[in-house]
Amino acid sequence: MEATKEKAVATTDLERQTSTSKVDLADAPSRDWGWHGTAPTAARISGVLFAALLLFMTHGNHTGKTEDIFLLGFAIVILAVILVQWLVNRRKKWKY
Repeated sequence: MEATKEKAVATTDLERQTSTSKVDLADAPSRDWGWHGTAPTAARISGVLFAALLLFMTHGNHTGKTEDIFLLGFAIVILAVILVQWLVNRRKKWKY
């Protein structure tokens, strides 16, 4: 008397969600699994924090100003990229 029991085994199949998204599946295959997009706010926040860290590093025990110039330059470039991307994205929102 052998009782056959089926064990619940995890599979590698993913459940596909049906959505009414206007994103084409060929353009973004991840749309079917319910996630598609970027995290622009998190990228901006991390960029500002990294630029602040670079500016904080100018206070140190180094005597030359070469390090300060590079740290300040990289911080300015990071903040400029964030500002330009923010302005471009802000302008695009009004066009729709």
